[in-house]
Amino acid sequence: MRFLLDTEQRAFTESLDALLRAADTPSVVRDWGRGEHAAGRALWSRIARAGVFALAVPEAYEGVGPLPVELAAAFVELGRHAVPGPLAETVAAAVLLAGLDDPGPAKRLLPALVSGEAMATLAGPGSYALDGDAATTLLSYDGGELRLAPGHGPIRPSLDPARRLTPLAAGGERLATDPPLATALTWARLAVAAQALGVGLALLDRTVAYVKQRTQFGVPVGSFQAVKHRLADAKVALEFARPLVLGAALTLAPADVAAAKVTACEAAYGTARTALQLHGAIGYTAEYDLSLWLTKARALRTAWGSPGECRAEVVSGGPRRR
Repeated sequence: MRFLLDTEQRAFTESLDALLRAADTPSVVRDWGRGEHAAGRALWSRIARAGVFALAVPEAYEGVGPLPVELAAAFVELGRHAVPGPLAETVAAAVLLAGLDDPGPAKRLLPALVSGEAMATLAGPGSYALDGDAATTLLSYDGGELRLAPGHGPIRPSLDPARRLTPLAAGGERLATDPPLATALTWARLAVAAQALGVGLALLDRTVAYVKQRTQFGVPVGSFQAVKHRLADAKVALEFARPLVLGAALTLAPADVAAAKVTACEAAYGTARTALQLHGAIGYTAEYDLSLWLTKARALRTAWGSPGECRAEVVSGGPRRR
């Protein structure tokens, strides 16, 4: 079976790629990591106007979805350009709100998420929310209750400086009991899998370009057989992950999505290790833009489920297709 985007889907991803290429995302990411959100919010609004968040929201709440395949394709581009912010979290929050028995919270909160006026994050008991200092819709779930958190705690250090972790304040307005957390988790994992695939593809492209320029013994490093083999292994791993991500978007089966996430994240992480080795000493410097993708590949590996948790889901998962 071949998993390929159709003409309309490819046009959508190409337009999103063009938007992000013009945005100078490395500078946006660095500002975001320092807690300066102005440029990131402006980019977030442009991404929303392109229709990305509407893909996870039903038409009843001013969205165009649910369209998981288009969402996965969009998140590959977001990962390729290292876009900061609670991207998967906003998708998970949108799915969570849209799935509540009471449509009131969805009618009140979802239109702003679709338009980009708001961004959401969420966290469960004992965990940290991503970018709680930037998000405007803070959702917490504990004891079977979904609440609108009244605020957040101090920023906690993260491996990826652009992923700012915060605890959420207790209490707040109760939105629902027994929210569809499993469905939201599936969508969040799909978004992370696609994002990680994009991160890996960007790392591979940057490394291929670098080894063509860097010379040793008077010839490009990329001409060495060992270097070619490392890059070929990274390419194979990423291309193996791509149909799993698109296939999981088609089925939305938890086991399929977990398999896609662990495969894409491990491929991106392996590509990051290859990129770091082949760049040499410059790859270890935070000032070099490669670091923005290196740290993200490592952070996404455990976001919304570690490799072990995702493998366990695959082993114990139920039906693979809807």
